Amino acid sequence: MVKSAESLEEFYGHKFSGLSQNLARHAGQFNVFRIEDRIQSNTVSASYIRRDFFKIMLYSGTNNFHYGDRTISVEGSTLLFFNPRVPYTYDSLEPETTGCFCVFKEDFFQESFRINLSELPLFSVGFYPVFKLSDQQHAEIGAIFEKVIAAFEKDYIYKFELIKSYVSELIYLALQLRPASEILGHIDAGSRITSAFMELLERQFPIESASQRFTLRSPKAIADKLSVHVNYLNRAIKKTTGRTTTDHIFERLAAEAKALLKYTDWSIGEISYALGFEDQAHFNNFFKKQTNTNPSSIRKV
Repeated sequence: MVKSAESLEEFYGHKFSGLSQNLARHAGQFNVFRIEDRIQSNTVSASYIRRDFFKIMLYSGTNNFHYGDRTISVEGSTLLFFNPRVPYTYDSLEPETTGCFCVFKEDFFQESFRINLSELPLFSVGFYPVFKLSDQQHAEIGAIFEKVIAAFEKDYIYKFELIKSYVSELIYLALQLRPASEILGHIDAGSRITSAFMELLERQFPIESASQRFTLRSPKAIADKLSVHVNYLNRAIKKTTGRTTTDHIFERLAAEAKALLKYTDWSIGEISYALGFEDQAHFNNFFKKQTNTNPSSIRKV
């Protein structure tokens, strides 16, 4: 069975196995690492799993990041954001890979950071979290990470307040890397209900146990949860996205099915049950229609 999530404490346990005791002493709600140290310490590649913390990574090199059911290929300088609601992993690091990453719990910002991290587009489930950087952008963001590292290594009573300001700067710089229209979206009623629909749909995932069951499989079920008429929901989704409500539900269902087939040892029957199908035959037919392949062929990949 797949493990549901990795805690920050477990993450530290893996990372500190080959790193300095100085870092270990500072383990808490925030930490920062150099990727080169990770390579030298022979730390194993990350498992495909959710973490209960946020991560911001400046990555220089070539790799494949597996985010949800998506594989995102990166090359050169890249800034990536990860949140507790989406499972992820990445391929083995090449020896020449460089960069930094910081990890933190939402609690780290609660006292002095006015915006809820989960409400920021960078950490939302539907936002593409990868930014390819120019040389100038890499230099600017790299300099902020260096300030974070320098502050972290100092014995200074206000150092974590200083670090919060640097991490805030990272976040807001990243928000500038995409046009405001992509980040803020429209504010009409149709777009608001579409956003609420997407959020409610994503909240069902990932499926963490074979005994768990996905139940909001129909537009009517979701409309009832959102306290709107199903016809209004369908019109809003179609107008805003150009696709039907059912299209979105089935696409997300197929994506979760692929992830479960790839990354768990559950039987196909267990997966079909967890995804709300009455029997495996119905699941097989659905999967074939959505992906043009059979569940067993994904399991063999």
